[in-house]
Amino acid sequence: MEMKRNVDLGLLILRVSLSFILMFHGVAKLRDGVSFITNLLSEKGLPEFIAYGSYFGELIAPFLVLLGYRTKLFAGFIAGNMFVVIYLAHMNELFTLNQYGGWAVELPALFFFGALSLMFTGGGKFAVSSKSILD
Repeated sequence: MEMKRNVDLGLLILRVSLSFILMFHGVAKLRDGVSFITNLLSEKGLPEFIAYGSYFGELIAPFLVLLGYRTKLFAGFIAGNMFVVIYLAHMNELFTLNQYGGWAVELPALFFFGALSLMFTGGGKFAVSSKSILD
């Protein structure tokens, strides 16, 4: 008996789960601000205004990916945002385990690789837009 594949349903689940979970981090930044990010940026000699990009990378882009609007484009923004998160806050943990034996960088890495996957696949047929090269 052959198992029927449903790639589009898998892409929908990936889009919704990645976006939904990531938006909680964006809401926390709305509530608490981005001062901890500006501190990390200034320690690295980078301009502090970059911190405000986290609102886009953790709220707006995930919402648009959740809808399936220009999935490849906005998943790219999420992947870029997670790359910056790993660089700023987790570089010293790249080769370490957390207290439970998991990779210390697993959450931002999962966001990064999930977004990277969507950047290459697009949002599937259960997306708001699917006709553009950016979908």
